Amino acid sequence: MAGLGSEDAARQTFRQLLMPAIIALLADLVGFITILLIPVQVVQEMAITASIGVAIVILTDLILLPVLVSWVKWDPQYKARVEARQLKLSAHWQRLARITERRNALVIVGIALLLGVFGVWKGRGTPIGDTQAGVPELRPDSRYNQDSNVITSKFSIGVDILTVIVETAEPTCTSHELMTSIDTFAWKMRNVDGVQEVMALPIVAKIAIAGWNEGSLKWRNIPREPNQLTQSTRYIETSTGLLNADCNVIPVMLFLRDHKAATIARVVDEVKAWRTLNTPPGAQFNLATGNVGVMAATNEEVKAKEYPILGWVFAAVILMCLLTFRSLLGTVLVFLPLALVSILVYAVMAMVDIGLKVNTLPMVALGAGIGVDYGIYLWSRMQEFLRAGDSVHDAYLKTMRVTGASIIFTGITLAIGVVTWVFSPLQFQADIGIMLTFMFFVNMLGAILLLPALAALFIRAKSPPDSRPPVTG
Repeated sequence: MAGLGSEDAARQTFRQLLMPAIIALLADLVGFITILLIPVQVVQEMAITASIGVAIVILTDLILLPVLVSWVKWDPQYKARVEARQLKLSAHWQRLARITERRNALVIVGIALLLGVFGVWKGRGTPIGDTQAGVPELRPDSRYNQDSNVITSKFSIGVDILTVIVETAEPTCTSHELMTSIDTFAWKMRNVDGVQEVMALPIVAKIAIAGWNEGSLKWRNIPREPNQLTQSTRYIETSTGLLNADCNVIPVMLFLRDHKAATIARVVDEVKAWRTLNTPPGAQFNLATGNVGVMAATNEEVKAKEYPILGWVFAAVILMCLLTFRSLLGTVLVFLPLALVSILVYAVMAMVDIGLKVNTLPMVALGAGIGVDYGIYLWSRMQEFLRAGDSVHDAYLKTMRVTGASIIFTGITLAIGVVTWVFSPLQFQADIGIMLTFMFFVNMLGAILLLPALAALFIRAKSPPDSRPPVTG
């Protein structure tokens, strides 16, 4: 539009956008790399693959794209269309720039504070783990989940199993103390809310010893005499999964009603509390195998790594902004909208019943890394105009004229790209679609609304030069 040729325009654009683009893409890269802190192999593989993808984007967007653009010849009609579009948008930018007026800026910042308080309050209800009873990868109305619900409701067992492995120094099959301890533990777990049934060696042994005594219920007990104990377990094969060949590893299978986060946490806490107070000498009650055991382990890792991951992402963003803008105030202006959206996404997860787990925790980190791009691009241009002597209002207005359409277009394009995931038959993909759509779009709104409002409050207007004639003696 300034009349430069394609090559000169490409060179000038490259110079202006090189640093903010590198910082924005490095923020994306850090968002992916920090996911490596989650010690789950599938997540780490995703982080490595995504990091390679971002590295390639740095090469293509910052090197290849300007070269390609420099070869394109623009006809006068294209220039006319761009100028006409800019003229139409000018009125909108004028109205939008009114948010830098102090009264309007105070209203926007006040709304942001209220949203932040709401996000902190509501976000505390975000569970660690799954929030639905069926397989989390599928919709609740999928055939598999419907069949699982029928099995769970009609039978005392289910598809969600947490197995506690009891390891003993001596054979359990000949020890009354060990068998009694495991039996007591099984009885305790059977009475925990969420546990439908418990299966363990002592339970079967008591049925067997009663069978050897005409089925009398009086004999359904664990005998103290080693030979009777051996008789009660002799015909229980290792293929049943109730013992090993040496009878020193005894699984206790807990069939759970579901694998919701609250259910898993309650059962695991009960297991830990019981083994702390009641484990006999020479035995260890170890958590855990089964599909729920894996979920419990991953939930604990997610809970342990949640804040370190976000902390590393935010620390990297702050450091790169400080190095780029050489301004603490500019870094704060870019960071605050990003932090607000990161708080609000937890509230959204709580409201739409999305748990924080292996699938969703990386998205929180990635959304923060990618969402900072808007603020970096906006502030890098505003800073140029402010250093040239413009007021916050004028700097913001000029910035929106130059790059506002691009920022809004990018945010909408990213949001549209992932909002289609909401209609996926895979539940976890639909959950990720909701989260990323919110973070991409609201981060864009935070950059173009909250950032300039904060700038209007924190940056003092420069005093105009004194136009009065000098006083002569």
